[in-house]
Amino acid sequence: MKKEINWEELAFNYIKTDKRYISVWKDGQWDEGKLVEDNFLTISEASTALHYGQQCFEGLKAYRTKDGKIQLFRPDQNAKRMQKSCKKILMPEMPVEKFIDACEQVVRANEHYVPPYGTGATLYLRPFMIGTGSTVGVKPAPEYTFCVFCLPVGAYFKGGLGPVNFMTTEYDRAAPMGTGAAKVGGNYAASLHPHQEAVEAGYADCIYLDAATHTKIEEVGAANFFGITKDDIFVTPVSPSILPSITKYSLLYLAENYLGLKSEERDVHIDHLDEFKEAGACGTAAVITPIGAIMHKGKKHVFHSESEVGPVTKKLYDTLVGIQFGDVEAPEGWIHYVENV
Repeated sequence: MKKEINWEELAFNYIKTDKRYISVWKDGQWDEGKLVEDNFLTISEASTALHYGQQCFEGLKAYRTKDGKIQLFRPDQNAKRMQKSCKKILMPEMPVEKFIDACEQVVRANEHYVPPYGTGATLYLRPFMIGTGSTVGVKPAPEYTFCVFCLPVGAYFKGGLGPVNFMTTEYDRAAPMGTGAAKVGGNYAASLHPHQEAVEAGYADCIYLDAATHTKIEEVGAANFFGITKDDIFVTPVSPSILPSITKYSLLYLAENYLGLKSEERDVHIDHLDEFKEAGACGTAAVITPIGAIMHKGKKHVFHSESEVGPVTKKLYDTLVGIQFGDVEAPEGWIHYVENV
């Protein structure tokens, strides 16, 4: 039945939807998985997810197109990234096909929560895996639970796409050769305090530098950094501590193949910001957050403008969002249609 929701007023907040997917790994294999109505999990007080952080998650969206179809954007990449996260912290891998099927089941079961085309709103999917069972020692769990739930979320930019300012921080998000490239909860727990300090100082979030030298940009809050050089090269940082953003790699491809720019993954030195005429942060939630300025050691560096989005950033945003909502032809294999809705 039709849901009475003011789609234009949606924020990025939890809303309980009708069904979610759950599958349990035990004795070396996953069960068939099922849809359930209950949005609470009952687990042992000695589960490794609660004590030793043995858990990971993903985030992706379902989009309603102009002709009413529903599509997922590169879900196979989320599945493969979750497999890498699981491997990093000794959890069983969820097969790509089972991951995508779980997402499809959740979308179909909650189809009336997929926002209408033109509202800018989407259905956000949160797959996650946790170590369960009773384990007090520091070792992998005997059981694992994989879930996917969903919720409708509004357009990230309520007032339209606009630049925001960031500051660098002395805190480290992740250690070299640590879990920075895995999408595990501990990385985000470590970011809460620096984020609060940045907000209290009047900034949108903080920029993390590499933990070894504090000279190179790694991530912008919970998102990836990109810059457009003065000679039109799309640049993103490279580091084993950076989460491999699906949005970032999509933009790398689009910059080169749709906009005709060169694209590079390389070191981005915080003292060389003047090489960029535009900059931004990218990720699933906001797609692109234009960066107006960065404050570093008391010095403020302004990119294109603190009030207007740069033309290249705007074009990248329009291209990617156009693909996600079905208005721009996508590269082969990027779009996964949800059938039977």
